[in-house]
Parts: sequence; structure tokens; C-alpha cells
Amino acid sequence: MSALSAVIITRDEAHNIVACLQSVKAVCADVVVVDTGSTDATVALAEEQGAKVESIDWPGYSAAKNFANSLAANDWILSIDADERVSPELAQSLIALQPQAQHVYLLDRFTNYCGHWVRYCGWYPEWKARIFDRRSIQWQGDFVHEALAIPPDYQQERLDGKLYHYSYYTADEHYQRLDRYAQLAAQQMHANGKNISPLRPAVSAAARFLTTYFIKQGWRDGPTGLAISRRAALEVYKKYSGLLRMNRLGKQNSQ
Repeated sequence: MSALSAVIITRDEAHNIVACLQSVKAVCADVVVVDTGSTDATVALAEEQGAKVESIDWPGYSAAKNFANSLAANDWILSIDADERVSPELAQSLIALQPQAQHVYLLDRFTNYCGHWVRYCGWYPEWKARIFDRRSIQWQGDFVHEALAIPPDYQQERLDGKLYHYSYYTADEHYQRLDRYAQLAAQQMHANGKNISPLRPAVSAAARFLTTYFIKQGWRDGPTGLAISRRAALEVYKKYSGLLRMNRLGKQNSQ
């Protein structure tokens, strides 16, 4: 058993949490789940699997993850999402791992989208920094996508084995999440004082589709690649349209 603590943030992940926890139990004796308001059976299922569970109000992405890290028994953290699974090969790498100071370890995330493994669209390869020492590294960023604040002199080392990511089970799930991400991104840009032209939503959406489908070879993933490319473009369109609305409302309220 490695000297890692697995840390997971959840909200309404009853369909994922058991498989996630079972994949890390062979690697980490200490497993922390911080739930941020589930209305399903997530908490009960996590407790049944032997995880230490704490329930809190949603404080933001980074604050939630940093709080969860503070509850871990070990300083070295394996940060994993409820929709991810440690593959058997990755488990062996983690068991054998002897973390070194001033190192961060990257995991090879491989995404399953509505039953299909995605090899293009810019989704693979996707190396994620997920093993780190909480004493020197924390999460930052709260609106959309949080990231680890890794000192520039740290070594980033890749580990063997896949981190399987079951991102979306249905198209409706993807549409719901892209709506939320688009809204959060618009809020962040508005808070930062960003201004754009009325043409920006359409132009940026078209650029995102062309990049995902052609430059990043989404076409090679077949119908799945087309769906991903179209929905990536829609998210961009919604993000910038939302920013335009917020900017207009802001100007009206200031008059």
C-alpha cells in the first residue's frame, strides 16, 4: 500500500462513486470524500465503501479541493474525480511509487464519451497532474477549471497506466454541463472586465469547431468526434453570448 491519500470531491455522484472508490482502495488505505450537497445516495455509498466522508456547502472548486486535502492522513495526495477509475496498470505504478520532494506526478487520462473511447478531438493524450505534496502545492482558480499551482522548478514525471475517465454517459448530461461551464466562464470574464464585439460568439464558435474537428482530427473519432466538435463549439458560443448579455446589463445598470 502506498503512502498516498486519495481525495475526491463529490456532488450527486451515486452512479460513479462506488466504481471510483473500488479502483483506489487497492492503492490508498486513506480515502477522503468531501461532498458538496448531494441529494442522491453518494454519501451513503461512499461511507459503505469505507471512505472518510465530510459534507460541506459548496465553497468553489479550489477551496473544496484544498479543504479536502487538509483532511487527508498523508501529505502526498492522489486527487481523483468521481467519474475516474484507476486502471490495474496504474494501480501497480502507484503502489510502487516512492514520491520524491519537488516532484509532481502526471497520470495518463483516457476519456470515454457516451460509450466510446476518444483518441482525438484534443482529448487524448491528456496528462493530468494528480499526485502532489499538499505542503507545497495547492489548487487555484474557482470559476470553471481549477489547476494546481506548481512551482516552476518542480519536476513533472509521468506514470505508466491509464486513468480512465467516464466523462458523459448521455448527450443530455453533456448539454447540462456545458451550459454550466459556459455560464461560469462568462461570469469569470465579466468579473475580469473583458469586453468583446457582437461577432465574437459566432466567430469563436466556428473556430472551435474547425480546430476540434479538423486540426485536432476529431473526424477520426467518427460520429463521436463530430458530436464532441459541435458541442465544443456550442459551449464557446454560449460562453461569449453570456458575456455579451452581462456586459449589456452592466452598462444599463450603470446609466
